[in-house]
Amino acid sequence: MLLRKDQLEESLNDEKKLIEEGRLKEDNPLDLSAGFNKLCEACRRGDLKLCQEMITDGVNINARDPFDYSPLILVGFPMQSLSHRMQNRIANRTFGKASLCGHYEVVQLLLESGALCERDTFQGERCLYNALNDRIRNLLLSYDYSKSTDPLQPFASHITSLLSRDEPRTSDIIVTALGESFHLHKFVLSARSPYFLKKFSAAPETSSWKIPPAIPPQAFGIAMRYVYLGEIPNDLGGGPGTGFSEDEILEGIDKISKHLEIRSLWDAVLENDDRRLSRQRRTEEVEKGRSQLEEWFLNNVMKHEVIVDTEKADEVRWDSNNGIFADVLLRADQTSEGSSDGITAEVSQVPPTKTSQSSLNGIPIGPASTPSRSPSQVRSPRTSILFPAHRAMLLRSEFFLTMFSSGFREAQTTPHLQIIPIDCSPAVLEIVLTFLYTEKADFPLDLAINVLFAADLLLIDRLKQKAAVVISTLGNGTMEPASDLQVVGTEIPQAEENIDIYDVVRAGWLTRVPRLEEFGARYFAYRLENYIDEEDFAELIRESAARIKGRQETDSIELLDDIRYYLSERFRLRFEDSGLEDMMDEGAAERGGAIGDGQGKVEAEDDGVDLGVEGLTITDRAMEGKNGNENEEGGVPQLNGAIRTLDGEIAGDEFAGDAINYQILLGKIDRLLDRLKLDA
Repeated sequence: MLLRKDQLEESLNDEKKLIEEGRLKEDNPLDLSAGFNKLCEACRRGDLKLCQEMITDGVNINARDPFDYSPLILVGFPMQSLSHRMQNRIANRTFGKASLCGHYEVVQLLLESGALCERDTFQGERCLYNALNDRIRNLLLSYDYSKSTDPLQPFASHITSLLSRDEPRTSDIIVTALGESFHLHKFVLSARSPYFLKKFSAAPETSSWKIPPAIPPQAFGIAMRYVYLGEIPNDLGGGPGTGFSEDEILEGIDKISKHLEIRSLWDAVLENDDRRLSRQRRTEEVEKGRSQLEEWFLNNVMKHEVIVDTEKADEVRWDSNNGIFADVLLRADQTSEGSSDGITAEVSQVPPTKTSQSSLNGIPIGPASTPSRSPSQVRSPRTSILFPAHRAMLLRSEFFLTMFSSGFREAQTTPHLQIIPIDCSPAVLEIVLTFLYTEKADFPLDLAINVLFAADLLLIDRLKQKAAVVISTLGNGTMEPASDLQVVGTEIPQAEENIDIYDVVRAGWLTRVPRLEEFGARYFAYRLENYIDEEDFAELIRESAARIKGRQETDSIELLDDIRYYLSERFRLRFEDSGLEDMMDEGAAERGGAIGDGQGKVEAEDDGVDLGVEGLTITDRAMEGKNGNENEEGGVPQLNGAIRTLDGEIAGDEFAGDAINYQILLGKIDRLLDRLKLDA
């Protein structure tokens, strides 16, 4: 419905008043914090690693700077083709310290992390308008509103689905109200309701509960849907044939919200008519519910982990009727890589199994190991860690859903909790459980590949994608070439490798994650001179070629095709709209024009464009006497302002050097294929 101008102005004025009163939050609030400034600067430079670190630290990616630019807008406009002087002029005259850049990978990261790009809004249209690049614009358009603004929606949907899920059975308490039964979960009720937390702490064995007759079942059903992170329906369910009027149901909701000590339920019902306020409150409530479940998870599940010798892990007996309502134990075996020789000080230092005062919370174990009386050092036994868990949350994994829905032994009900071994380290299993219970997946780069394999094993696609994002961002750095061009006489420091790129590429193949395959190819392309001569690189190319069954001579090599594409991007990107693209296609025969001709001139020619530098003499005598000294390693003359290529020759300038380096690397690829006897 179209609004008249006066109606639109009135609506905007009402919205402004709600924001000033604090009842309505801005989608893009002003943020002057140091962390947000670092995020904006990282977006400008295309620093994926720093962007990921700032997002992990909790920086609001939908905030705006003093110039009304959000991080997503800052990465929309491609400026690589402009000169540094023009970029600085635009930055200083138009956007202050922030400038607009065109980094596709950063845009993708921001969108996947929940950045807003809603059409028909001011900020959303600005994102699309500034994306003067079809590739970025299409990416922005591919992220609709629900996908961008509600990253917790899958988590909330799963919690809500537990109310209606019949198979596999996961409920452990039945609540009755006037003949209606509600199959609920004590751990959810304890996390979301202070009343149930106190009730189950005092009597954890409770398996049934009857609500007062004065509360209509419809009111209790709405309350439980709210507790399970569901949306409050517009129709409360009262009227003829229901046995209760709408006023009685509202009164019942008020009573049950006070009884369960969840007053926010009543406020949500009252504000259900205002669409934007309702949407904001829904987002806040889902986040609050996630935080409550996270707190309950940390204080109950993680604090009751069991550390035991691996050979005695199967002897652990934990009663099914326990104080944290766990119904399964997950086992992860600790490897012995922590110590250099497998020696520890004393056996008594091995952490004991946990017990508590209550028999319901206790974790009885079979024959306990007695510590050695001898103080001498002995080899430490291999340990395992058992994590108590709830099947209701494990069902987020297709692996566990299939297991618990079938006739496997793990799906059977037994007096003691079933122990399910998981083929991963305890640290990785802890990350997996944290994700299943809280939707949070913050883990370091050194565990990312292990998390990727665990998520692939357990069929958790969202965690697998998060692991791929961590690898392709934290392991990416700034994705600057390792040693593209070097001024004669200077040394370019080699960046420290944070990942084993060979393992990353193979992991991408094994887990079928195209993002990692593309990342590996781009990583190689921007550092190809460091890897092209390694035998491991040749073996990786051979493996890529062997992935095609029944390979023919006309078949290409996927990894090598991607490397060639990104290698072209690495060198051509700086020449876009500069009229110098043809330089990249010059043959090796024209390289002589980029080196001195013996008459005091270094020049490179491309379609009549003179890129020479007058007055440069490359004889050893002239440079030794005027402009510098000899290189300590190879005796290569040092000349201020001259550029050295990958093969040690001197180029006239950066453009000529890039053209030469591009041909050098392509030639090395061809020679590698000849050596491997592969056609691509």
